[in-house]
Amino acid sequence: MPALKSTNFEAEVVWLGRVADRGTDLQAEGAQTLPLAFGGADNECHAGVTRASCSRVSALYETGTEIANVRQLSVLSQEELDRIATNMGLESVDPAWVGASLVIKGIPDFTHVPPNARLQGPDGATITIDMENRPCVFPGRVIEGVHEGFGKKFKPAANGLRGVTAWVERPGTLALGDKMRLFIPDQPVWSQLDVARGQ
Repeated sequence: MPALKSTNFEAEVVWLGRVADRGTDLQAEGAQTLPLAFGGADNECHAGVTRASCSRVSALYETGTEIANVRQLSVLSQEELDRIATNMGLESVDPAWVGASLVIKGIPDFTHVPPNARLQGPDGATITIDMENRPCVFPGRVIEGVHEGFGKKFKPAANGLRGVTAWVERPGTLALGDKMRLFIPDQPVWSQLDVARGQ
């Protein structure tokens, strides 16, 4: 029996990009296509089969520990980007400013889709969602350079709307306009989730 359930939710790829060197500039450069290998997107600073651990997993590892890279891609929804812009008092938020790899349209409450869900493109390219990508201050610095006085508004405005991190399960190529099907784990929510979070 399949452990992943196909859904009727389908997303359209509306933006693709790469961050060449996050140490120099978090801004992503837009692209028409995004070739994906097992290590992530070609010529992307987050690519690699392994990575150095960061604050996201500081409860488990000392910063800098080599771990498997499940943070190869940053995926956001256009609907949530629009809500972030509204929350900030801006007309729009450019996906490049937040270092997006992929922006999709059509899946409600995208930031909170279940971890381990998959998005599959038309050529079979499949990405696995790791977890929610919580807002940080780095996009705010980019936004501040474009809209002075608005940078500090990003983090609170993007709370619960920042999208997810993901990794490549099956290589392929994504292109603007592609449709991606959502697959979710076919299991109930853990009965002890609230207890674990409250500890």
